[in-house]
Amino acid sequence: MEEYKEISCKSACIKTKRKMPYKWDLNIYRGCGHRCKYCYALYSHKYLKNNYNERETSDKFFDNIYIKTNIAEELDKQLSKPSWKKDIIAIGTVTDSYQAIEKEYELMREILKVLIKHKNPAIISTKSNLILRDMDLINELSQVTYINIAGTVTSMDKEIYSSLEPNAPSSNDRIAMLKKIRKETNASTGLHFMPIVPYLTDSNENIDAIFKNMELANVHYTILGPLNLYGQTRRFFFDFLKEDFPHIHKDMISLYKTGRLDKQYKRELFKKINKIKGKYNISTNYMRIIREKSKEFIKKEEFKQSNLFDFSK
Repeated sequence: MEEYKEISCKSACIKTKRKMPYKWDLNIYRGCGHRCKYCYALYSHKYLKNNYNERETSDKFFDNIYIKTNIAEELDKQLSKPSWKKDIIAIGTVTDSYQAIEKEYELMREILKVLIKHKNPAIISTKSNLILRDMDLINELSQVTYINIAGTVTSMDKEIYSSLEPNAPSSNDRIAMLKKIRKETNASTGLHFMPIVPYLTDSNENIDAIFKNMELANVHYTILGPLNLYGQTRRFFFDFLKEDFPHIHKDMISLYKTGRLDKQYKRELFKKINKIKGKYNISTNYMRIIREKSKEFIKKEEFKQSNLFDFSK
């Protein structure tokens, strides 16, 4: 059973150290109720600070969920600074901003309003169709700057995705969400087929079904990535396999002698994926849509500036 705790953050965005198309991460919540068995963010609860800046320890990533109630105000302050360069902000990279508690707090609506105010580009990653609640604001933001909505799907098999992601909406709901946003807004959309789990989600049937649904949803791109198992996630995932899928437990251990998937298995996996991908018109170049959309808004802004003193209208 989840326990919720309100906290205050000192800043909304954290500068990322990874080489990504964005420079800043924003996470409204710490901890996540989706309970995904492969969650790589489990370690992030090792040390947390409460409202009184006292250090506390928690390993209950799925049970203790912290809510940054002042995050919209802090984002507004950050984006108002003269030094801010309107860099792309990635939202939901560690914890899903549209997990169940968001129904009550509606913090994403406030975040989107701040982004609209500053015309600041963003990438939102989610496993939830709750994002459709904010279609009006996503559409408004998509008219003034670059906004991308990325949905993650691992399997089209209900038994498998229900085991892997027990509290997340169904894969069909996520795909329907992407299709609706693509159709009714100017936002770009992507389907993240990740993590691909050996022996569970890497079958020809599942890969083909996911690509077929990508095409039906008319997404702009896909990102593909195999499961990695590091730190606390490794122990947690193998405990889950032993309980729910004991027949593949030993084989999986042999594939993950380190945190990364066995190289030979990975090569064969991507040969299989590329063969199936060839049947569908799906781009794997997510940077291209970022560049295209960004240029689109630069041209719009230049047009506005050139017509600033046109009184003939």
